[in-house]
Amino acid sequence: INYLLSDTSDDEHIMSENSPIDYSVDIVTEADLPDLLPLMRAYCTFYEETENISPQPTDDLLLLLCRKLISDPEHEGIQFIVRQQNRSIGFATLYWTWQTLTASRVAVMNDLYVEPESRKHGIATRLIERCRDYARSHGASCLKWLTSNKNLRAQSVYDKTGAIKSSKWIDYELSL
Repeated sequence: INYLLSDTSDDEHIMSENSPIDYSVDIVTEADLPDLLPLMRAYCTFYEETENISPQPTDDLLLLLCRKLISDPEHEGIQFIVRQQNRSIGFATLYWTWQTLTASRVAVMNDLYVEPESRKHGIATRLIERCRDYARSHGASCLKWLTSNKNLRAQSVYDKTGAIKSSKWIDYELSL
């Protein structure tokens, strides 16, 4: 299912205001990678189990991806990590692309993950808001993302964000 959020502050540290738990959303740096990697691994495992996506990337490849984003966030993308009481509980990844039909920069939220024990506290919504705000402040015309047809929990969160489900496009993939 495709989502589009077109109404998209560049603060690096944001504290929650409407959640019963206190957490921060920060831009990932090299120092965050030991905390981020287990979350990325859990995200990959979730999709391996629910969508049969395999083989999973190695830890070295995941870290290489992270370092590419850290080294060139203006061209490659950026990651955010969520912490609660110094414990990492979620992350999101934005990638940049361009769209010919609007002649504009587009942010693609390729990953969004909150550990199961920390769900239902508005953290996923806050990550989406953070991605939207960052994308807007960096010239993107919209924030787009995909989710599995089977991921009903995520869809229920996304449906409340103001994003529009797109039925205009069919998603294709060609393995290389």
